Amino acid sequence: MRLAADTAMVMAAGLGKRMRPLTASQPKPLVRVAGRALIDHALDRMRDAGIARAVVNVHYLADALEAHVLAREAPRVTISDERDRLLETGGGMVKARTAGLLPDPFFCVNADSIWLDGPRNAFADLSAHWDAARMDALLLVVPHARARNFVGVGDFHMDPAGRLRRKQAGRIAPYIYTGIQLVSHRLLRDPPEGAFSTNLLWSRAIEEGRLYGTVFTGQWLEVGEPAHVAATEGHLAGG
Repeated sequence: MRLAADTAMVMAAGLGKRMRPLTASQPKPLVRVAGRALIDHALDRMRDAGIARAVVNVHYLADALEAHVLAREAPRVTISDERDRLLETGGGMVKARTAGLLPDPFFCVNADSIWLDGPRNAFADLSAHWDAARMDALLLVVPHARARNFVGVGDFHMDPAGRLRRKQAGRIAPYIYTGIQLVSHRLLRDPPEGAFSTNLLWSRAIEEGRLYGTVFTGQWLEVGEPAHVAATEGHLAGG
């Protein structure tokens, strides 16, 4: 199917504190899982889905990460440089959009996202449900049963129309955010200055009824700490 966008931003500028000591001398996106750097797992899925261009933001140990991703042929990589100041997820997207690097809409993917596609790939899942008239962002979510290595209470509730709301205190939320989303420029309007989290923009979209989710048809694997590396390799080896 035709994808909703041909460009994806890859959020790769973080400090990777939870992955220490593996990130003491390398950025988290270069930590190897099953013989590949974490970021290459995401970029490979983009290439296979037909995404032509990736915008990768860099900050921590930026030279090593930049050299690694620019050596790729597909997708074609453009760097959004945050060496001078880490802008967090929301600020990073705003910087890239302001520089003219992001079309409307665009995919956004965390650099440490690893997933196994189902009947449709992750980007096709998002594209099939995208409606720019109703949505500021469409988040790819998975139920607990398809979230490997994840220990937690979940992130979102979703109504029958796909609108998302935050988990409630003391309750388990049925859906977990995969780190993959499709974003309209409308989500990024009137941003605060400097560094801020995408959560700020999502909260506004929730209030306006414009944050939506769609359930991923595959499996997602969290790689947030060193112990997850071996567990993820085991899952990948088993297909």
